[in-house]
Amino acid sequence: MQRAARKGGTEPVLRWLARRTGAKVLLMTSAGTPAHQPQGPLSDAERRLAQRGSRELAAERRRGSVAIDQDGLTCIVLPLDGSRGAAAPFLAAVAPRPTPPELPLLLADATSVLSLSWLAEHVGRQQRRLTVAEAGTREAVMHLLLNGHTSAARQVAGALGPALPATVRVYVIEGPPQARSQLAEELGEVTDDDVWIVQCPVYVDHLFMLEPGDSAPMRVWPPRLASTCWIGESNAVPLRETATGYAQAFHALAAARAGLERQASFAANPDLALAVGPTAAVWSATFLAPLYAHRPGRPQDPDSTELLATAASWLSFRSSATAHLKIHRNTLSARLTLIQELLGLNLHRLADQAALALALRTAAATKALAPPEDGAAEAASPTLDELLLQPRVRAWAQEQLRPVTAPDVPECVGETLATWLRLDARIGSTATALSVSMSAVRKRLTRSEALLQRSLLRSPSAVHDLWLALRALDQCSGSVDRLWAGEYLPGDAVMVPE
Repeated sequence: MQRAARKGGTEPVLRWLARRTGAKVLLMTSAGTPAHQPQGPLSDAERRLAQRGSRELAAERRRGSVAIDQDGLTCIVLPLDGSRGAAAPFLAAVAPRPTPPELPLLLADATSVLSLSWLAEHVGRQQRRLTVAEAGTREAVMHLLLNGHTSAARQVAGALGPALPATVRVYVIEGPPQARSQLAEELGEVTDDDVWIVQCPVYVDHLFMLEPGDSAPMRVWPPRLASTCWIGESNAVPLRETATGYAQAFHALAAARAGLERQASFAANPDLALAVGPTAAVWSATFLAPLYAHRPGRPQDPDSTELLATAASWLSFRSSATAHLKIHRNTLSARLTLIQELLGLNLHRLADQAALALALRTAAATKALAPPEDGAAEAASPTLDELLLQPRVRAWAQEQLRPVTAPDVPECVGETLATWLRLDARIGSTATALSVSMSAVRKRLTRSEALLQRSLLRSPSAVHDLWLALRALDQCSGSVDRLWAGEYLPGDAVMVPE
């Protein structure tokens, strides 16, 4: 009996008792329901007898036992010892008469072993529930941060602990999906209490880690994590810009996959919204005005806030936005259809995706939470092409594409990237246009990822920024041709002021 308990706990002990005594042995609750699957199927008579014995023992509230003889069967029920706050079940055995004379004594001896086994399993279940609940709360905090609800995230985090810092550094860690939970535990053992570790709800092979931005970046990782995972690190960003930090870490992860050290930091570059300047906020507010003005017709319909969050999530995660937003794919499809109708967009086109992405990012950066009043701003709002014609934007665009146009980079790499962007980031269409295989297109885009240090083939990607960069250069006569010809050398372009 002791060996059976050591091997597997409650289940092996019940099997051992059933084999030794020939009885049907099971655990019952005080309400008369099975707390553990019986060893072998029970007849109706056996089940009723076990239920009756359990209820009688529970009603008498004593520590003794109950024995009942009925219809040629004997049922013996004994209580197990629990702990404070844990209602232990009863051990019930049903056997045909005459029962073996050693059955009562054997069951009594088994109660101590079963009590310890059940209590250990009960504590384990409670710990797993707490772990799942804490993981769910941490995931909720991450959702709130990524969707820009900083105040709500602070409140939830304050109740759970630790409190969220004013600035954060975001890490995205990619590793074996089957080892993710264990890697998270190992990481938690070597990090400070103010570090947040969250399993990504979208990608099963990703972990998030948030550490205070005013601390030194983490450079020493658990051995297994360091040898089996890739790590992308963001710059230190304000807590309200956690989504930006996540995108930076994701791009750094793409660079880490191409490197030997398995870890990379985000290569800082100016944001397009900053390069455009104040006019970006006016354009963004006008562009998004139909979404801001939307009012749901029914209580179950999405409001403007939900539509904005859906648009941002879909642009970042595409079909995986269902996991990010915790909605059904039909709900996602319906919301995207409504967004397209309100904004007059075709989200199958990369051009419209890029415009929407820029508008949402600008709105988040400038807190443009309401449309202009009385259409005044709409009248003065520039078009997207007018924004992209600015000299500072052209300089920004040149810097974005410079790594793939360097003299030592094969021309086919930049050509493939440009063709892919012009064909709505469709690999099949790009392969047809270039008369190469789809595998060749993917390999060239992977090379572009390493050169640009940006994710292209996995969302969230830099595809929208790169399309805008290509469009900005297309607006300038000959700019793209000069860039691809290598005439723009380091230092040639006027850098965007900070």
